[in-house]
Amino acid sequence: MNRALSLIALLAVASITGAQSLAQAPGATKPKPEATEFYQPVPPVVTPAATVGNPPSDAIILFDGTDTHQWVAAKDGTTPADWEVHDGVMTVKKGGVGNIETRQKFKDYQLHLEWKIPASIEGKGQARGNSGVFLASTGPGDAGYELQILDSYNNETYTNGMLGSLYKQSTPLANAARKPGEWSSYDIIWTAPRFNPDGTLKTPAYATVFENGVLVDDHFQLKGQTLYIGQPFYKAYDTAPIKLQAHGDKSEPISFRNIWVREVNHWNAEPHN
Repeated sequence: MNRALSLIALLAVASITGAQSLAQAPGATKPKPEATEFYQPVPPVVTPAATVGNPPSDAIILFDGTDTHQWVAAKDGTTPADWEVHDGVMTVKKGGVGNIETRQKFKDYQLHLEWKIPASIEGKGQARGNSGVFLASTGPGDAGYELQILDSYNNETYTNGMLGSLYKQSTPLANAARKPGEWSSYDIIWTAPRFNPDGTLKTPAYATVFENGVLVDDHFQLKGQTLYIGQPFYKAYDTAPIKLQAHGDKSEPISFRNIWVREVNHWNAEPHN
């Protein structure tokens, strides 16, 4: 070891020894574990479902297999949804009222939904089992922030428009598509954008998505609303419905089941004792 390295080593030992001596000096106050413990706020008790994927005790049930009471036409926000309910599932009705959205509006939330591409599906690319869940519907038609639903099992298309993509913005981290005829699921964490009083963007939207239990979008930051044509942009809003798409392609319509949401409320106060 050369002299320079020896000097550095001696200085390091002296520094450690000095710190230890200071901490152990007579009369020095030792920190207590309670100094870094707090008891407020207290999280609410939520009873989980017996089966993972089923709604927990605080969930808002958006579709339980019986009716479309929680949904209205996205074109006006008032006309009752006319999608078909049968055998515990809800099937897109092409040529009906079109896209449907929730009666209730949301901000930040956890969303679960399940869908099935028909086993007899035909078509290719974007014309094969196309639908979507809009995490915030900001107007009629396809206005808002869309998470794509599509048959991506051996079906090629542009990757920022495949299953698991935040449409035209993210390419999913994996393709976890199931075969047509099998039920698939999304578990989504949505953090809504925030806006200043003048309507300018304060903080962007983020989405974390699990597709069939596989992480496909990891706290992805959106650039604005998801558009088929043009560049994304933000338009100020506070709360918004969740929307399901009735896509105009000619392939057989898809079905949904077990849709529920949990509102996420962040603490307003700093943790304290």
